Amino acid sequence: MLNGLRANAADSPEPNILKTMAEVEIQTIPHTLFRDIMETRARQEPDAVYLRFEGVDMSVAQINAAANRLANALLARGLNPGDRVALMLPSHPHHIVAIFALMKAGLVRVPINVNAKGPSLEHYFKSYDPHLLIADRAYQDLLIDMPAPETVWRSLEDSAEDGFAALLAHEDESCPTVSIDPDQMLAMTPSSGTTGAPKGVIKSDRTLRAGPHCILELTEAKKGDVFLLWEPLHHGAGVAVTIAAMLGGITLAMVERFSVSRFWDQVRDNGVTHIHYLGGVFPLLLKQEPSKKERDHNVRIAWGGGCPPEIWDEVQERFGVQLREGYGLSELITFVTLNKTGRKGSCGLPISLYEIKAVDAKGTEVPVGSAGELIARARQPGLEFLGYFRNEKAAADAMKDGWFHTGDLARRDEDGYLYYAGRTKEMVRRRGVNISAWEVEQVVNKFGPVAESALVGVPSELGEDDLKIVVRPAGGKSFDPLELIRFCEPQMPYYQVPRYVEFIDEFPKTPTQRIRKNELSRSVQGVWDLEASGYQVSRR
Repeated sequence: MLNGLRANAADSPEPNILKTMAEVEIQTIPHTLFRDIMETRARQEPDAVYLRFEGVDMSVAQINAAANRLANALLARGLNPGDRVALMLPSHPHHIVAIFALMKAGLVRVPINVNAKGPSLEHYFKSYDPHLLIADRAYQDLLIDMPAPETVWRSLEDSAEDGFAALLAHEDESCPTVSIDPDQMLAMTPSSGTTGAPKGVIKSDRTLRAGPHCILELTEAKKGDVFLLWEPLHHGAGVAVTIAAMLGGITLAMVERFSVSRFWDQVRDNGVTHIHYLGGVFPLLLKQEPSKKERDHNVRIAWGGGCPPEIWDEVQERFGVQLREGYGLSELITFVTLNKTGRKGSCGLPISLYEIKAVDAKGTEVPVGSAGELIARARQPGLEFLGYFRNEKAAADAMKDGWFHTGDLARRDEDGYLYYAGRTKEMVRRRGVNISAWEVEQVVNKFGPVAESALVGVPSELGEDDLKIVVRPAGGKSFDPLELIRFCEPQMPYYQVPRYVEFIDEFPKTPTQRIRKNELSRSVQGVWDLEASGYQVSRR
């Protein structure tokens, strides 16, 4: 093994296929539950700062005790391990405490995007069927007509209505003793759902720990380092960062939301040593006027995925950070490949916990330099794809001969490094968020003048996708695209509102009358543009 990399003999000596497959060695993920790891840390390092938020430091012991109280309070209400609890909370320490409490109690977390509304919000309750909802009062209006279960409200403004505070005041600070298997369902992560409604990816204690172990490997973070936590906690990446910090003795500097204008101030003021990014983050930061603040910090490593290769060097030189990337997906773990060497544009080498191949439509591994679909198979039991909640058919469709088919394309270079090369699925990714085409189309198709529609991704200057909705007007009569935007605005999250609207006379279709989206134009030349119109979509 050299520099943490290992080479394995290839299965076959076919020409143009790598004879050895380099990989990043990751230790087997142990059986020890996260709650037990957290208890050990609280005993051994009770005063270590785990979380810093709005100038207040919270120790490992404080977070652990709060999580125990909440866990015991939920169990005392009559909930049992395996019951589903939905969280609709803002980025706040309370959200982290709730996540950890559910893990300690063996309750299944159902994360709800706080920007969801309309059909996308309703889907959480109809498809994932939670037994209890913990929600902030700020989202009460959005939930009025939803089929939500019994709700515990969090209200910082009105203590009399703060049921969440009452749970946090439970007298029992001991760790719950309910039986939990490391491989039982402990959370659901909504998939992108681009060819239908989003599916609930089943996660276990082991899979929730495996991704954070890879984060610590990729970042080479050590005790005393500081991660900036800006990701929303309904996003799997944000949860992984919180768990990684507890596993690795890292301090989290938590901010309410990502801010381009305040980013480097927040980094400097909190002594941040590592920053996480998603695809659109660095293009946004590069658009800012150069400033001394960009180099006045302690950041060594920026890690994540999707930084456009053409700005890779500029990011490192301008901001004084080293980029490290990986590739992962909701159905497996946070990272199944890691790029620790900084090879430009690469998502890295497979980790030793998984076999990764790029194959053609027949399942044959493609030659070096050719793009193929990434398929994965876990080497360690318990790290395989665990399925979709109440959707066995979709889970079976994703597997073939023991391999999970990701729907993502990649090519491999002569040294085994993988390079992301697009998607085989109908997937649209905008500013770090996977967009369900189905959800957007459901709303658009309710607009009277629209007969049918199709959402496609088009190139964005930020390095990911922008959204173009292609519509066939009812009766062939065109309409003002801004009317459609205004119709959509109150019924979907702001990030789902399309930027471009294009009209079409007839859609190309399959014999079964499904729209052939691959035949729709990705050009935006002459297409109505929301940004050019000057209209601003509300973020509420």
